[in-house]
Amino acid sequence: MAKILMIVSAADTLVLADGTAHPTGYWAEEVAASHRVLVEAGHQVDIATPAGARPTVDPLSLDERGGVQPADGTAFRAYLDSIAARLDAPLDLGSVEAADYDAFYLPGGHAPMADLADDPALGALLTEADRQGRTIAALCHGVGALLSATTADGTFLFAGRGLTGFTNEEERQGGLGDAAPWLVEDRLSERGAHFRAGAPWSDTVVVDGNLITGQNPQSSVTTAKEVLAALNNA
Repeated sequence: MAKILMIVSAADTLVLADGTAHPTGYWAEEVAASHRVLVEAGHQVDIATPAGARPTVDPLSLDERGGVQPADGTAFRAYLDSIAARLDAPLDLGSVEAADYDAFYLPGGHAPMADLADDPALGALLTEADRQGRTIAALCHGVGALLSATTADGTFLFAGRGLTGFTNEEERQGGLGDAAPWLVEDRLSERGAHFRAGAPWSDTVVVDGNLITGQNPQSSVTTAKEVLAALNNA
């Protein structure tokens, strides 16, 4: 059995490009579907947030307004309810040691853009995890949380690495569009990552060494399965 740390944003608002506050949270499918795949494979999955704060689910991720079919929303809600004890009392991200886990998993929703993308504790954890060759996985807007990790000279830790995440086109079609404070694809590319965009809303996953990234909610299960494959090959 491997130990996996799922790192979830604790933000419930995102400041938009015009300075207004937009309600947000983690995306239900990305947490629920990923957690289920990892646990059903027999692994321990702990949950951590900044300061151990209880995370908020984005209500759109359980609703047709967010492109989620009613049956799917019901299933995601039921699964989240089944792990409520872990979500209600997450670990404090700042107290976690990289050596204690075999893999790290960052689901999205717009919330990581508000806190995780510049969280120094996360940056230090990812840097040490990468140094130790641990599996690091991120999904959708959660890939933006990788931006927290920089080298001593300020270089993005994952510059030169192949990855994917929520694309500019997806943000325009079904995200915040021009209201977004920044775009995941653009920001990661600007920092030196080799961003690989699949077709909008396609199940797209990129594996580059110990780094596994998924493009969108539709990539949740495949991203988690790639983590399982990495752990099996370790």
